[in-house]
Amino acid sequence: MAKLFSSIKNHVLVGLAIGLGSPLILGSIAWYLMHHTTLFKKADLLLIGCVAVNLVWVNYFNKINKENIGRGIVSATFLCAFAFFFYKIMQEV
Repeated sequence: MAKLFSSIKNHVLVGLAIGLGSPLILGSIAWYLMHHTTLFKKADLLLIGCVAVNLVWVNYFNKINKENIGRGIVSATFLCAFAFFFYKIMQEV
């Protein structure tokens, strides 16, 4: 797996794409589970877990010396966390 990611350019926009794509894919799965099963009906914290996956990505890219990709992922994490905050505020109104 290291060979696959070592060929990626060390650019912030690449990290932003990874950081937005990963929670988007996992979040859509969580959203489906929240709306189509009774077990996960009130499990909004599944969405935070989808954003927390970015921490694994940041740790990995920092270990292989791709700090700019890590910075992009951190930026995307803040955007996703803000979106979750907005979702929770709008849910209570």
